[in-house]
Amino acid sequence: MDDPQRSLLYRWPTAAKFDRRVPKEKLYEHGTGTPAVREKFVAEVQRITWAFKLAETTINLAGNTAVPEIQIFEIDAKGTNVTEPVLTAIDKAIPFPIIFEINRDDGETRSTRMVAAHKQLGSGAPKIGAYYSTGWQSARTERQSLPTAITLPALYTALLDPLTPMAARPGEDVSEVAARLKAMRKLEREIAALERKLRTETQFNRKVELRRALKTKQAELTMLVER
Repeated sequence: MDDPQRSLLYRWPTAAKFDRRVPKEKLYEHGTGTPAVREKFVAEVQRITWAFKLAETTINLAGNTAVPEIQIFEIDAKGTNVTEPVLTAIDKAIPFPIIFEINRDDGETRSTRMVAAHKQLGSGAPKIGAYYSTGWQSARTERQSLPTAITLPALYTALLDPLTPMAARPGEDVSEVAARLKAMRKLEREIAALERKLRTETQFNRKVELRRALKTKQAELTMLVER
């Protein structure tokens, strides 16, 4: 999900620099990549670099089982973009939360967007939520310092916060934000369905019922999104 109004790139700590090129073949072979996903890797990806590793050993912030480390992956696009199936395949192959920076060449300039999904680790395969992104911005954009945080889980929540359409509440962790985002998307679908029914309904009594239901859902959505 792109929002061209948002512009943000972080200045990743030098101590966390990892700078390892990752063969794309290893990523889609490691997961359950379909032939279609492999084709997207070939068509869309020029280079993948494991650029930074945010961990207790590199930035002195303690992690936990949910966020043991945070990885920063840079992807150089062959064309104008790298799509979500590629990002999902990488997320499934790497057992840590990932923040992606996607780079593309726009003629003589270079643009970057930051994109990530809420990723929940557990005993099985990680649960990957919807992807959210900044807009494309000049790669020369002045980078901001990392958000202030005292643990890696808190840092992960703070890094994702400006990307998502729902701000984290004080003390809320990534899994709680992800649950609210899931509920928000469900309510948005229900509201859209009610609006469609309302436009086509001809019976007055039924219209009144639909408007009442619509107002209830809209109020639920407002309460869910507010801090």
